[in-house]
Amino acid sequence: MPQPRIRRSRAEDVPAIEALLVAEHLPPYAIAEFLETFWVVEDGGRVVGSAGLEVYGEAGVLRSVVVQPGRRGENLGERLTRTALREARRRGVRRLYLFTMHAADFFRRFGFAECGLDEFDEAARQSFQYRAVSSMPELAGRLTAMRLDLT
Repeated sequence: MPQPRIRRSRAEDVPAIEALLVAEHLPPYAIAEFLETFWVVEDGGRVVGSAGLEVYGEAGVLRSVVVQPGRRGENLGERLTRTALREARRRGVRRLYLFTMHAADFFRRFGFAECGLDEFDEAARQSFQYRAVSSMPELAGRLTAMRLDLT
């Protein structure tokens, strides 16, 4: 039986990525805009996970890391995250940021640490996620901002 494989996302994957995100109450925005730095886990022709990277020069935002609930525990989220980290390094990203509601412990395993909104690079503040979180204090209070310095 073939193993799930990680591949770059394609335009036809966007609805499946959006559905995964919406099901987990994550924002399904600006996927097509960053499609070249999105990956999916495909298994049997179905998208069962995704991860995205927004690159802003030496700063980046890791986003949309999601795995279908029935597929958790298979290290798919870890594989997706490692793929995005490799790509960030390849593109010269030196500082990577993210927001999470429930997965801070997961991201700590990769070296991410909590940070404040004021610690985001100016370039990373272009991200729709940063703009949304920084303009809505009630949302900011429910999310954990995290940062990873890439070497």
